[in-house]
Amino acid sequence: MTDLEKARQIINSVDTQMAELFEKRMDAVKLVAAYKQERGLPVDDLAREEEMISRNAALLSNEEFRSYYVNFLRSTIDVSKKMQHKILDGMRVAYSGVEGAFANIVAEKIFPDATAVAHADFKAAYKAVENGECDVAVLPIENSFNGDVGKVLDLAFFGSLYVNGVYEAEIVQNLLAVKGTTLDEVKTVISHPQALGQCAAYIEKHGFETVEAVNTAVAAKEVAASGRHDIAAIGSAEAAEKFGLKKLAAHINESSTNSTRFAVFSRAQRMPAATDKRFIMLFTVNNVAGSLGRAISVIGEHGFNLLALKSRPTKELVWDYYFYAEGEGNIASNEGVTMLEELKGYCSNLKVIGSFEKEAKV
Repeated sequence: MTDLEKARQIINSVDTQMAELFEKRMDAVKLVAAYKQERGLPVDDLAREEEMISRNAALLSNEEFRSYYVNFLRSTIDVSKKMQHKILDGMRVAYSGVEGAFANIVAEKIFPDATAVAHADFKAAYKAVENGECDVAVLPIENSFNGDVGKVLDLAFFGSLYVNGVYEAEIVQNLLAVKGTTLDEVKTVISHPQALGQCAAYIEKHGFETVEAVNTAVAAKEVAASGRHDIAAIGSAEAAEKFGLKKLAAHINESSTNSTRFAVFSRAQRMPAATDKRFIMLFTVNNVAGSLGRAISVIGEHGFNLLALKSRPTKELVWDYYFYAEGEGNIASNEGVTMLEELKGYCSNLKVIGSFEKEAKV
């Protein structure tokens, strides 16, 4: 047998083993995709990919092959992600509003392979996940200019879903009108109350009357359907394109750093990881003097930093409140477990609804 024949025999043997291992790997990839679909996690996980490449490349003893093996690993990851995208093509993502609304835009950015499903309001979108009609819901929890979205926080407290990711999206508001309209013809602007608030200075400057709509995309749809030149909508560039409107003015929101934080809600909780650095929890405190102060102290004593603490009425008793808290630290660590156990002594209700590595931007 020649050296060439020996080499080819080795390659054939290795290729046979690799085919078997490839099938096993892709079976595992299917499980990963199912896990992500159930918990509303995106396909891309760049930190995990780089960690895996670094770890596996270090297994090589022959330095000459390392760069080639890194390319091989990246190709394998790309193939795996393509299968995940195909599997997640059947995923259904609930959002509040109509096509072209900011929530719709964000949902499609986070889950580009999924079907975005419109719902009339936040509650309907949330309930669609609870009852199994949709896999996840993408809902706003806070705007940098107008503050908390209280109705969504209430759903999080009283509902059963988990938050498996938080995404920050820049919100750019534009003045949208029927084609052929000039700015001096516009007398009234229509939009969601938050959008009207974000653009209050611009609206006051031009002396516009305001009319509230369910959301910005509905406003754009109404203006397009009216054909009138005396009304305009405030909304996204995508809504303008969707409904055939033109932008009379761009970026009219008062703050140049206007952004909204969206949470992904799912029925299943993401498995906490050692790399998690953020958490969200909801609690009520015992009706005893100092309970809230002591609860906050317990959180700090165990090395966790509260980034936000918001109170909301429970609506069950007069002057009874629950608290929404976001913090830095790994809630699944030993310190986290101990902290949660101690909090039970001061809290009448306590639930962790989210643990994730970091907040992402879309």
